[in-house]
Amino acid sequence: MTLQQLRQMKQQGRTITVLTAWDYAIARLIDAAGVDLILIGDSLAMVALGHRTTLPITLDEMIHHAKAVCRGVERSLLVCDLPFMSYQESIQQALHTAGRVLKETNVQAVKLEGGHPAAVETVAHLVQAGIPVMAHIGLTPQSVHRLGYRQQGKTPEAAERLVQEAIALEAAGAFSIVLEHIPADLALQITQKLTIPTIGIGAGPYCDGQVLVTADLLGLSERQPPFSKRYADLQGIVTQAIQTYCTEVKEGKFPL
Repeated sequence: MTLQQLRQMKQQGRTITVLTAWDYAIARLIDAAGVDLILIGDSLAMVALGHRTTLPITLDEMIHHAKAVCRGVERSLLVCDLPFMSYQESIQQALHTAGRVLKETNVQAVKLEGGHPAAVETVAHLVQAGIPVMAHIGLTPQSVHRLGYRQQGKTPEAAERLVQEAIALEAAGAFSIVLEHIPADLALQITQKLTIPTIGIGAGPYCDGQVLVTADLLGLSERQPPFSKRYADLQGIVTQAIQTYCTEVKEGKFPL
């Protein structure tokens, strides 16, 4: 999967599938299942490292996990989140951070949050340096202390601001944009205005693609977002398997 193929999928009306990954084992399964794009999301701070938000994860930790994910992937497009405060200080910091990610892993692109003028300028400079960028607006988890986890874009003024941010990010060179937790009609409006693919999460059915945190999909998360869907209950399956193992060991049934 390439950036060009992703854009062609939008042009052809073919829906794009996106999931997150945090290690080799889960990445190998996702890739084999045929997912189009795998995101090494900073959500791994919560689902893999036990933090309450995405804010604590460091660049070194993101690179460590990205390397593991890359080893398990043969066909999916790979994108890595830039963690909190690894790109916001200056254009130079953003270039250094994104450059490290591409040089030290096998990902093809990075993702950063925000559609304000400074974020748009950052996207433009990264793209000019040859670094593909996926943008992210709406509910931006790295701004949790300012925005909370509330739906964004609900007023006419807020909706128009998000439309303009999306247009500006496309003009800056972003190859795709994540729309998180915004009204479905607003996501449709943005999707129709852009030539780059929109990837929705809690943004309704009208985006060019959908993304979920894989731990939520598999039933491994402690807290389930209201806009997510659980496709399996691996937490229950794993717990039962471990309890059975413990019982068999204590009763002398294993090993035989």
